Amino acid sequence: MADRRNRCNQILLLAYQSFGLVFGDLSISPLYVYKCTFYGGLKHHQTEDTIFGAFSLIFWTITLLSLIKYMVFVLSADDNGEGGIFALYALLCRHARFSLLPNQQAADEEISTYYGPGDASRILPSSAFKSLIERNKRSKTALLVLVLVGTSMVITIGVLTPAISVSSSIDGLVAKTSLKHSTVVMIACALLVGLFVLQHRGTNKVAFLFAPIMILWLLIIATVGVYNIVTWNPSVYKALSPYYIYVFFRDTGIDGWLSLGGILLCITGTEAIFAELGQFTVTSIRFAFCCVVYPCLVLQYMGQAAFLSKNFSALPSSFYSSIPDPFFWPVLMMAMLAAMVASQAVIFATFSIVKQCYALGCFPRVKIVHKPRWVLGQIYIPEINWVVMILTLAVTICFQDTRHIAFAFGLACMTLAFVTTWLMPLIINFVWNRNIVFSVLFILFFGTIELVFVASALVKIPKGGWITLLLSLFFTFITYVWHYGSRKKYLCDQHNKVPMKSILSLGPSLGIIKVPGMGLIYTELASGVPATFTHFLTNLPAFYQVVVFVCCKTVPIPYVPQKERYLIGRIGPKTYRMYRCIIRAGYKDVNKDGDDFEDELVMSIAEFIQLESEGYGGSNTDRSIDGRLAVVKASNKFGTRLSRSISEANIAGSSRSQTTVTNSKSPALLRLRAEYEQELPRLSMRRMFQFRPMDTKFRQPQVKEELFDLVNAKDAEVAYIVGHGHVKAKRNSVFVKRLVINVAYSFLRKNCRSPGVMLNIPHICLIKVGMNYYL
Repeated sequence: MADRRNRCNQILLLAYQSFGLVFGDLSISPLYVYKCTFYGGLKHHQTEDTIFGAFSLIFWTITLLSLIKYMVFVLSADDNGEGGIFALYALLCRHARFSLLPNQQAADEEISTYYGPGDASRILPSSAFKSLIERNKRSKTALLVLVLVGTSMVITIGVLTPAISVSSSIDGLVAKTSLKHSTVVMIACALLVGLFVLQHRGTNKVAFLFAPIMILWLLIIATVGVYNIVTWNPSVYKALSPYYIYVFFRDTGIDGWLSLGGILLCITGTEAIFAELGQFTVTSIRFAFCCVVYPCLVLQYMGQAAFLSKNFSALPSSFYSSIPDPFFWPVLMMAMLAAMVASQAVIFATFSIVKQCYALGCFPRVKIVHKPRWVLGQIYIPEINWVVMILTLAVTICFQDTRHIAFAFGLACMTLAFVTTWLMPLIINFVWNRNIVFSVLFILFFGTIELVFVASALVKIPKGGWITLLLSLFFTFITYVWHYGSRKKYLCDQHNKVPMKSILSLGPSLGIIKVPGMGLIYTELASGVPATFTHFLTNLPAFYQVVVFVCCKTVPIPYVPQKERYLIGRIGPKTYRMYRCIIRAGYKDVNKDGDDFEDELVMSIAEFIQLESEGYGGSNTDRSIDGRLAVVKASNKFGTRLSRSISEANIAGSSRSQTTVTNSKSPALLRLRAEYEQELPRLSMRRMFQFRPMDTKFRQPQVKEELFDLVNAKDAEVAYIVGHGHVKAKRNSVFVKRLVINVAYSFLRKNCRSPGVMLNIPHICLIKVGMNYYL
């Protein structure tokens, strides 16, 4: 009984919190739906049946698409509690070989969160349809392009939502005051600039206000709706019957069909409900929508219909005209606050989708900021913030009329919903393992409805919809070009990797001079020795005594548990002191500032050495040409083999006390290093800890010797070797490929963040190795 009560309290708490982050965009739609619906030819059909028919269309659109499609079906397609367009794609990539980047490993499928509870997909035979898509590269490319189109629509919505929300919320000033429309636009621009400028500070201090603002807004618009129903036309409830939809199209004809571009605005923001699912639960979202959001919106739209049925002249400003005069200013202020909250949620969703795109290799490198004091999961991307702000201001100033922005906004939202509708049948068939008949029925029912809305929205392209096409094509082009170039570069690395036989033939010294320290060679390859390593040795035949090939890759799951993140293996015999470390992360994992990567890496390798000496393989192992790869955790058993202590020498700002290191360097070099560390406090903090093997009896003396070599190497020097590639298309490539690689992809590589910044590498420790890639 107590557990049930606690579970109910948790659902109610999450449902309360969801109002501020999930339902903002959907809740402010009443500001502009009727105004955009009765635009063009429909404004000449000012009859009660036309108003009732418009409301009936709004009611059934919300019911069928928001309530049934999303609340019943789409929310059930979560990826370990996460939602959004990339969650669907990640599910498909896990349950079928749809990914175009060949860096998957068998050990990835052993991650505890890779498959959901009770998932039987790994034991079910593959269907013919599934095998056909897996073998056909064009089918997988088409699926990726479909996902990228949906992703571009999310970013486009991030541009248009603040513009339409803030502008619509203050439109009432034109009707109630003597302010000119241009002045109102300038006020909207000032609010938008303030909204984007404050993004870098996070919303942790004001996030607790989001939910109360949206709840109060929903209750206000529902109350105004009930007032209008009682005051103006109580018989408006009859419009709940779909019969009035038939009457609407019978009386309005082609004008009624064209008005669907305004009707569809009533469901804008529904996709955000699914995209922001990760911070809540399906039950809490359904409870909040069905018990509060849905009835409040229906009452508001019904109330506006009752008011407009007796006041046709108020159509251009239907929402604010329907508010009783004594309550106009309070409602206006609440509308502005609700618009800011809705815009904030959409901007956060834009950052999140860009981060997911980058994690899965579909977006140029950008700086992702997350601070410990921020709300869980909140990130900030400076480049995207300023680009979206500039585009939002340009849209607000250029269009002026909020109806034109609304038409562009509606086209983006409807296209995104249409993409989700095409992905859901694949989820039903490949993930849920349902008969293909259910997939066909789903797409026939919902796809037909949405196709009618999309066709009507496309007619609005000359009236503002063109900006949606322009922005979506721009972002789709960027994401696909980056993915295409990155994939070609990966395949080139894979083709040019060094065979293990040539490494083994060099002997333990590798034919080079060994110097104290540890060299971390970053590579995208999950197996084999990258050409970067041999290219470095060719130009400088000396290297560090311990070599670690580090591969940071994203697994198509939201989060990888910390204890399963490091996959450690050995390259060559033990005397080579060469290791491989594959760091696996989910597409929603965020590297927090202050993570001590070097310490975790050393402790993980030490744990691997111990596991290897004890002959323990564990269940999460993988065989490759390099040897055994084992999943280790940096805090499993290190107390028995390796301890970590604070280095007093580092705190004092002097050089380290290890004699093997000190004797190998001149006093000038030691003094120069001390000056560097004083200039870089962050680096000093990262190197503040020293390791030492504990006085424990080892079964094999070689284990203690290897641990000593590892500790001494880490304490002496840690260098990060990163490839700095120059990419060009092959001379015999077709013209389109040369244009994409030599111009578009090269331009993106030159103007995005460097790998060192993305990997959080101290500049003093970074070594770049130049490479030429001919793709």
